[in-house]
Amino acid sequence: MLDLYYWPTPNGWKISIMLEECGLPYRLVPVDITRREQFEPAFLAVSPNNRIPAIIDNDPAGGGGAVGIFESGAILQYLAEKSGRFLPTDTAHKYRVLQWVYWQVGGLGPMAGQNGHFLLYAPQRIPYAIDRYGAEVRRLYQVMDRQLGQTGAYLAGDYSIADMAAFPWIMTHKAQQLTLDEWPDLKRWFADVRQRPGVQVGLAVGKSLRKPSAPMDDETRRSLFAGTQAAGPIE
Repeated sequence: MLDLYYWPTPNGWKISIMLEECGLPYRLVPVDITRREQFEPAFLAVSPNNRIPAIIDNDPAGGGGAVGIFESGAILQYLAEKSGRFLPTDTAHKYRVLQWVYWQVGGLGPMAGQNGHFLLYAPQRIPYAIDRYGAEVRRLYQVMDRQLGQTGAYLAGDYSIADMAAFPWIMTHKAQQLTLDEWPDLKRWFADVRQRPGVQVGLAVGKSLRKPSAPMDDETRRSLFAGTQAAGPIE
């Protein structure tokens, strides 16, 4: 059984989608990032970077003690190798997938997160930051659209953890104040991935945990933005 330390955010959805797509059994362990639960010692022992998601595999392949993993890209790769699904084993195709996973975790996610922060949550409107991060998100959408136009299907050919990594961040396009009409291959891919049953179930995991849309109270703002927790709730 796997323990999934989770909050319903784009990075959390990556892992709930993957677990549902693979059919691996797991136990949900909510970590309320709006109430600083990501700083509690028990969670830091699993995720020293105080970010969700994280997992503990209590029954790893080959036996031995439980295995704890943080960072969504590493978790996706681990689950793919554990299940034997959504990551090819031959070198060329495996790294075709992994390069797009790393592209997402190093580019699309952080840039979209910063853009969302300055658009939606920053206490002051900073035009330079909005312009800078907005332009970079648009560039990354274009990169993805071009790749999908070349493959004609998914990011690395067949459906894979690369698509699961990117999809939740494209889900935020409305919050990014963007429409997908400008990128037809990206729009086609988004609609295709969204209709997958495993994706739909994965997105619904922990849905009741999400707070209704309302002005942030002081405690929530401190949890999400103060001190070492500088990232916004689009995590």
